[in-house]
Amino acid sequence: MGDEEDLEVLGEQLYDLIYPKHTEIAGKLTGMLLELPAPVLTQIQQDETMLTEALEKALSALQLPQDTSNTRMSMEEDEASASSDSLGEQLFELVDTYNTGHTQKITGMLLEQHKETVQHLLSEPTLLEEQLNLALKTLHELGVDETDVSDSSDADDTEKLGEKLFLLVQEMDAAHANDITGMLLEMDTVALRQMLSNHTMLEGAVKKAQAALDSLWIQEEKEATNPNDV
Repeated sequence: MGDEEDLEVLGEQLYDLIYPKHTEIAGKLTGMLLELPAPVLTQIQQDETMLTEALEKALSALQLPQDTSNTRMSMEEDEASASSDSLGEQLFELVDTYNTGHTQKITGMLLEQHKETVQHLLSEPTLLEEQLNLALKTLHELGVDETDVSDSSDADDTEKLGEKLFLLVQEMDAAHANDITGMLLEMDTVALRQMLSNHTMLEGAVKKAQAALDSLWIQEEKEATNPNDV
């Protein structure tokens, strides 16, 4: 129930953003974008460039020729294929954030399920994590230990997490976003990923970082004012 309400709120907010630009088909475009995972929708709302790109893709999908029934059938097949490709890309990106070392293999395993099940995985992080752990366990039992070449290195993974964290921290404390993000990046990647999906946890970490920075600045001021006390 909570997820449905969240999706409804996201839909209303998206519609308000889309309506001024595409009044006549705002409802249809909103429905198309709501097929994307909730985390992506949240980013789209905050990033004008991402919203524009998403709308362009949706518009290009709508601008299909309407000729004979055979052409229509062909378009439907292409659309189904494109939809499957899109699901695969979205699922790959989400699985890759866990940095398991088996992104391609696990994505392939999950895509063997029904399309509806895969769509459910994209909107349910908890369910995705359960399925991912099962797939990972299966791979370990089979003795598959090689890391996918496509998986990010630790440095790349941290950089990606850092970029996402910075955007979120910037909304809370723009003036000190760089310092706070740098402090948070000292944590392990598992904790960082949890913070990206848990706003309350992120807020708590930001407040701790702000307090640490405040005490640091106070100490620096004391040292500057009374150098002999150091």
